[in-house]
Amino acid sequence: MDEALADYLRHLALEKNASAYTVKSYREDLLQAVDFFRERLGGQATVARVTTRVVRAYLAWLTEQGYAKTTVARRIAALRSWFRFLCRQSALTVNPAEGVRSPRRDKILPHFLSAQDVERLLAAPKGDEPLSKRDKAILETLYSAGLRVGELAGLNLDDLDLESATVTVRGKGKRERLALLGIPAQKALREWLQRRTELITPARKQPAVFLNQRGGRLTVRSVGRMLEKYLALAGLDPRTSPHTLRHCFATHLLDAGADIRGVQELLGHRHLTTTQIYTHVSTQRLQDSYQKAHPRA
Repeated sequence: MDEALADYLRHLALEKNASAYTVKSYREDLLQAVDFFRERLGGQATVARVTTRVVRAYLAWLTEQGYAKTTVARRIAALRSWFRFLCRQSALTVNPAEGVRSPRRDKILPHFLSAQDVERLLAAPKGDEPLSKRDKAILETLYSAGLRVGELAGLNLDDLDLESATVTVRGKGKRERLALLGIPAQKALREWLQRRTELITPARKQPAVFLNQRGGRLTVRSVGRMLEKYLALAGLDPRTSPHTLRHCFATHLLDAGADIRGVQELLGHRHLTTTQIYTHVSTQRLQDSYQKAHPRA
């Protein structure tokens, strides 16, 4: 089983161009399944001995352990993908997870801020210090371009084109797309880039757009901690994450009448159904307003 799993993870990384984070997530999910199969099947556990009944037993065990439906669905999907790969490699003749239904996931609308709350957040970084300029540029870029926080942390100087107000983004599966920068984001980036060199020693070259105070590339976790500070300063919902600004980007565009296909392109979604959740957010807001305001609601 270990060798079959290692082959699949190499396939994800080298052939599917999956990110290191994606490969790590698959490894963790599948290692848990492998441990369950070994305990269930005993010392002779191999992938060939895993049947649909065993996969269903794993599904039941996950549910008994109290895992969220989204977690259970993700782990069964990971199994299904692994076994599909093994079928293509002729290590299996049938996919034992193919007929196993994942639990129906509850529809959870994404958390987002109003346009007024976003304005308060973007105004929170103050001061003329390099890190204040950096933080302002980060928040403006996340909201203006609708980036995932990992995409923002991975930006290099060569990816920015402030003359055309665009940024080249490498998204999931290392797919590239062009994101747009509004005037406030362009201004904040220019001000940050003017101060960026103050964090770099002359002997060290660093291609990253956003740096930590030691001159290295800023991490995803650091962006999250930075956001927490400004949420507290602005008195905003502490549940807000960097990804919330991506939700705000999409929701506010659709609320203002933007075409959903265009928003799909800007977000880098492969499927339109992924983008459609934001139309549900807008519809829910409309229904809430109707219930509160209409005398016969």
